[in-house]
Amino acid sequence: MVLNVGVIGTGNIGSDHVRRLATQVSGARVAALFDVDGERAGAVADRVGARVHSQAADVIEDIQVDAVVIASPGDTHADLVLACVAADKPVLCEKPLATTVESALKVLEAEVAHGRRLTRVGFMRRHDPGYRAVKVAVDDGSVGEPLLMHCVHRNASVPAGFTSDMSLTDSVIHEIDAARWLLGDEIVAATVVAVRPSPLATNGMRDPQLVLLETAGGAVVDVEVFLHCQYGYDVRCEVVGANGTVSLDTPTTGALTRSGRREQAVPEDWRVRFAPAYLDELQQWVDGVASGNGGGGGSSAWDGYAATAVAQACVASLSSGARTAVGLVDRPTLYA
Repeated sequence: MVLNVGVIGTGNIGSDHVRRLATQVSGARVAALFDVDGERAGAVADRVGARVHSQAADVIEDIQVDAVVIASPGDTHADLVLACVAADKPVLCEKPLATTVESALKVLEAEVAHGRRLTRVGFMRRHDPGYRAVKVAVDDGSVGEPLLMHCVHRNASVPAGFTSDMSLTDSVIHEIDAARWLLGDEIVAATVVAVRPSPLATNGMRDPQLVLLETAGGAVVDVEVFLHCQYGYDVRCEVVGANGTVSLDTPTTGALTRSGRREQAVPEDWRVRFAPAYLDELQQWVDGVASGNGGGGGSSAWDGYAATAVAQACVASLSSGARTAVGLVDRPTLYA
């Protein structure tokens, strides 16, 4: 069986998804595309033999589309996922699931009312071999009870128009999901600590930022987010347990040691660093849909909702400078 996939959004991540689905993922083909930039969508479609629709809704309603990938701007995600649920079509939605807690909750409620999990959220770190190794060490008790988690998220630079809030909702949201997943616990409070801004930060951004997250079980997570670090894309984490630690450092393409020096390559961006994770995510999603479990597995609509709620608490703390509680609704049994 070949899964016919429609893709909404053909920008950087969307066009990458199209390429992987067409050339690397087994059991899938790209059947239809939409982007507000029709010329760009047409160029991408020509490379994979897909149809181009004039509206996003047409992709979802296309009877020849079995499942949908959403890679459009974040503020469009919730409405598009709601349309997929209404059409009973599995959907892989890039993060965030929604840009507001209220919109995320609407998706959650719609899926619960539908009675079947159809939504997977694109938190690709769950598919990265390094993060999975950390998860195994935490789950099998190798480090004992988790007490602390340290995270680093650095970009060489970010596009014009990126804001201080987006540091939290577009970047730290990955650490939020990773912490929830690795520690197996919900985050109940967030505090954003003021840091002297880099002179290279643009548009008055507060960059870097230090974020403190508290879990229901009492573990504390600190996240350094620095989006103008200049030297490359650097993501790390360490879980400190009662009996030991497990850490993930920036993977390299090799280390050169000579003349009393050691040099290691740093990925230039997220596309390089997480390319294998994106491929694994897509393959697992296609396999899951083909086996009949809809969007089951991976990050669920609940995970998307919880991450959005924590990110919004971070934004509130950034504004107020105070510790901000995270309020979540009771977890529906559909996501048990």
